[in-house]
Amino acid sequence: METALTLTTDMKLVLGLVGFTMAMFLFERIRADVVALVVLVLLGLSGLVEPDEIFNGFSSNAVMSIIATMILGAGLDRTGALNRLAGWLLRRARGVEQRLLLLTTAVAGLNSSFMQNPSVMALYMPVASRLSSRTGLPLTRLLLPIAAAIVMGGGLTMVGNSPLILLNDLLMAANDNLPSGAATLEPLKMFAPLPIGVALLAASLAYFHFFGDRLLRDEDGKGATPARTQSYFSQAYGIDGDVYELTVTADSPLVGMSLGEAEALRGAPLLLALKSDSESRLAPPADARIWVGSVLGAMGPRTQVADFAQNNFLRLSARLRNFADLFNPSRAGISEAVIPATSQFIGKTGRDLQLRKVLGLSLLAVNRDKKVLRENVRDVPLRAGDMLVLHSIWTDLADAAGDKNLVVVTDYPKGEQRPHKLKIALAIFTVSMLLALSSRLPVSIALMTGVAGMLIAGVLHIDEAYAAINWKTVFLMACLIPLGWAMDSSGAAAWVAGHSIEQLPAGTPDWLLQVAVGLLTTVFSLVISHVGATIVMVPLAINLALAADGNPTAFALVVALSASNNFMTSSNPVISMVTGPAGYSGKELWKVGGPLSLIYTLIAVAMVNLMY
Repeated sequence: METALTLTTDMKLVLGLVGFTMAMFLFERIRADVVALVVLVLLGLSGLVEPDEIFNGFSSNAVMSIIATMILGAGLDRTGALNRLAGWLLRRARGVEQRLLLLTTAVAGLNSSFMQNPSVMALYMPVASRLSSRTGLPLTRLLLPIAAAIVMGGGLTMVGNSPLILLNDLLMAANDNLPSGAATLEPLKMFAPLPIGVALLAASLAYFHFFGDRLLRDEDGKGATPARTQSYFSQAYGIDGDVYELTVTADSPLVGMSLGEAEALRGAPLLLALKSDSESRLAPPADARIWVGSVLGAMGPRTQVADFAQNNFLRLSARLRNFADLFNPSRAGISEAVIPATSQFIGKTGRDLQLRKVLGLSLLAVNRDKKVLRENVRDVPLRAGDMLVLHSIWTDLADAAGDKNLVVVTDYPKGEQRPHKLKIALAIFTVSMLLALSSRLPVSIALMTGVAGMLIAGVLHIDEAYAAINWKTVFLMACLIPLGWAMDSSGAAAWVAGHSIEQLPAGTPDWLLQVAVGLLTTVFSLVISHVGATIVMVPLAINLALAADGNPTAFALVVALSASNNFMTSSNPVISMVTGPAGYSGKELWKVGGPLSLIYTLIAVAMVNLMY
């Protein structure tokens, strides 16, 4: 390949735009998406990209694939799949901290293989909080391992993260500017990077199991979360424990009783749900009758629930077989609400208002003048300023708050949850993945097929699909893609690659060049984001490979993998999401993430060389 290229005006303009982009991203005086738009406009005004091609980034396969993965992730979230997963993880861990860490991080990494990394992290934030509150494991020791596994697991498929989604488009664009005689670059299959992703994910799990976990350990023994179950409501109101199912046998004295009478029994736990005659209901009315075969949803410490079950001849089950959907945290939970001075509830009791029968609200406690009332709480006349502790389905809570008789102060999911659509959503998602795997369709069309299926099946409504899209990410990628085209078509990438090769000793092995390219991409990703680093570095890496008689696809894949190799700064959107909740300092992130980033580079290069 010819390396003695003349630096043309177009090359200077492109390199100047790359420098401008890096400077703007570094100093953050202007939002990244606005900078990307300015770059796009300058590419059009300067003629570096043809006017009829300047906006083609918005219709690229990469952008459409990212939009589709965001919507598919929202569909799975609406069904409460991740909250079910939290319960499964707790059961499998059996109280062993290391097992819980290993299972949680491994499953999070696998989830990131088919969803955008920030979307997976957003889904796992409440999962991590629930696991932390129920086990006492501090968030500081949970969130960073999960985030690292999500980043590593993104390398399992070609739709796991934005750089890999972009890669095939950049490879195809590079074909237009290959020197004569060079082999055409082929797009990578859906699971082409699978062995690399497996190795990276395994390395992350091993790193935190044997080494990284010690760096995150709180030396003073103070966790980031309180020590026991549902810590806030436990400390404030004495409401703790888990939910259990109690099946009424023929010998039970509860047969024929009303739910209110059962609640009044000595040692009775909170009775929050009832299944009778094949109908399951949360917050059943006090006059609902209990019969043989009825199932009660009871909440309390296991010892209390077990004693109640034994004394009343009830079969205890810790696994929710009948109430799994009802007690899904994405659908129902505990909340606080204040009685305003204008409320029509003032002077009335919970029994008078029939909160369960009319509004679907179970009244658990009343906080009045810093005094918590829990005994016979349904017979307490309500006053202005009372804080009510309620258990309900979130949609029922929203409906109850609509008439202004109570003001909800707990943040809860406002959107409609559809756990009954879980099987449909999983089936649709599986079909879309199989279509992508078949290689008969472009990945973007396969994923959009899944989106269409979820919309038709009612897993998502179209407005919810629009809301699921992170338009800033889409806009940033679509506007910067033409910059990568200009890097290639102008010859700027070939010029930089050729002059770089001239400065290196003759016979420098490909793997060493790939390590250098990977580290440079990592540095770029700290400054101009993983999308920007991919767009700038892939054309350069391809030309560097051609100049060194290496494999362009291998070099480009190293870049796409290395663009996500940032565990040290908040420029990685996944890391930025965990920094605040866990209280990580910049020094701590560099101490833990620095060695992991180096391990990432070495494993990525080694695996790429084994495969190519």
